[in-house]
Amino acid sequence: MKNPQNISIRSGDAAPLVEARGLTRRDAQRGQILLHPTDFALEAGQRVVLTGPSGSGKSVFLRALALLDPADGGTLLWHGQPIARAQIPSYRRHIAYLRQRPALIDGTVEDNLRFPWSLAIYRGSGFDAARVTSLLEAAGRGSDFLARDSAELSGGEAQIVALVRVLQLDPEALLLDEPTASLDPESARTVETLIAHWFERERTARATVWVSHDPAQAQRVGTRHLTMRAGVLSEAADTSSAPLPANGAPQ
Repeated sequence: MKNPQNISIRSGDAAPLVEARGLTRRDAQRGQILLHPTDFALEAGQRVVLTGPSGSGKSVFLRALALLDPADGGTLLWHGQPIARAQIPSYRRHIAYLRQRPALIDGTVEDNLRFPWSLAIYRGSGFDAARVTSLLEAAGRGSDFLARDSAELSGGEAQIVALVRVLQLDPEALLLDEPTASLDPESARTVETLIAHWFERERTARATVWVSHDPAQAQRVGTRHLTMRAGVLSEAADTSSAPLPANGAPQ
């Protein structure tokens, strides 16, 4: 078995937002190793981008970090502590996963944005119209967008709704599984700008891990670069000190 890949950068003494120790995934039917034992730490303030060939294990890794698929080995820590079963819903709220093709419910855009607040995990909080309006404005959409029927949205518009639906919950980190892969260039840049807007509001307390096949996008959205090949994670030279442009939007 391969030695664990030690992909870990520490900043000061604070525990990482998320830390994987020896995280492993296997194909249950074939027994094939999908993710070799991997160490990884995601610190607040980091913008990580993950690239690699199709089928190399990028989505496997991201879904394991999101606790969407069970690991076959290793430990996942949240702020330095193991995650109890009862904490998983809260973890998924704060360490949010966004997939390539969003799933929207029937109804309007506003119906979709209000939906999370109907779930038990969000009891005690509620829909914040001002917060949603600010996020939509960052995506170049006015308040009239809330009345649009979700069935009539373009792919780019649907991804904006899915992203705003997550961002309004103020997660600590976004795990982005090729969220712009099926979008036109203009829609893709809108999604990038919206995520940059969210990150810059509290950049010292937030983080992103973005899976991308686009080298130009990888340079825009990430300052820490990882690669995945055959289930093995490796890291390029760290550039995490590189600032975003003054307006927070990727260039």
